[in-house]
Amino acid sequence: MNRERLIENIEILKGLMPDFVLAYYRSKSAVPYSLTTLYEYLKEYQRFFTWLIDADVTDVTHISEISLETLENLSKTDLESFILYLRERPRLNTYTNQYGVSQTTINRTLSALSSLYKYLTEEVEDRNGEPYFYRNVMKKVTTQKKKETLASRAEQIKNKLFLGDETQAFLDFIETDYEDDLSNRAKSSFIKNKERDLAIIALILASGIRLSETVNIDLNDLNLNTMVVDVLRKGGKRDSVNIAGFAKPYLANYLSIRDKRYPTTKRDTGLFLTTYKGQANRIDHSSIEKMVAKYSKVFKVRVTPHKLRHTLATRLYAETNSQVLVSHQLGHASTQVTDLYTHIVNEEQKDALDKL
Repeated sequence: MNRERLIENIEILKGLMPDFVLAYYRSKSAVPYSLTTLYEYLKEYQRFFTWLIDADVTDVTHISEISLETLENLSKTDLESFILYLRERPRLNTYTNQYGVSQTTINRTLSALSSLYKYLTEEVEDRNGEPYFYRNVMKKVTTQKKKETLASRAEQIKNKLFLGDETQAFLDFIETDYEDDLSNRAKSSFIKNKERDLAIIALILASGIRLSETVNIDLNDLNLNTMVVDVLRKGGKRDSVNIAGFAKPYLANYLSIRDKRYPTTKRDTGLFLTTYKGQANRIDHSSIEKMVAKYSKVFKVRVTPHKLRHTLATRLYAETNSQVLVSHQLGHASTQVTDLYTHIVNEEQKDALDKL
């Protein structure tokens, strides 16, 4: 979804919301949360408030009429009923006969609600400097984690990583081989965006930055002399991230054609651009996801940008044996998240020994 369409959809959802959600939106926009995160949260609130009305938890008829008192007085049983509804309702937009959303989706919904409740009970101030209310029912709701060991998770994702020589081989494939079997129309589109696509993939593989961070990079954030890119991390923190040297020629090639290939104005500050109705626009999350999936599927296996991030982290840990360095590179506050990469590297070492 491009930025303009995303903003349009956000405005539609904002038009449905109670005033306290609009206040929450303004507060988080100032942090700033990414537009994509705010959009996903607003969708979760729409689903939750719609359920409150349909389940007769409140007697209002429109989402905008839902009061603070309704949220303040919700019981743990109410929230558990909502979770059961998510587990049991028919799946939408799918051909399957299965029921219920995944635990991952439920966790995302509860995370959005927890953020809203935290704002209402701790962060916002009324005229007297007090929060709207103090009772936070979300603190009584337990989020079920997916039961999976790190070794099991490592086994599942290691075949979706482009480790060792495969990192460069993937880039070489896009540059020299991908277009061989394309139709003339597809080839024309590929050639137009080739330098950009290679630069994006090379940057993620060489830095491990997140998809949202990649989308939000401005032209002035990238320094090819020092091979450092400034990004906006989760929570709105600015961070300077080192980039492996192999990405430099791809980034330089893209910069050399950026302004001519994507007709820019002074307002087009985004590093990675696309063209829409003859005008340059910052590339969006969906476009990068589809682009990575398209190339990776033909090369080896369909992957997401997040798997490219895993690839960098695993390669860096294999070289340094330092979880601290990996966590700093990825922008994590602790090394706990990087435990996964020790398991992946151990599996790689085992595979190498088996070949001796």
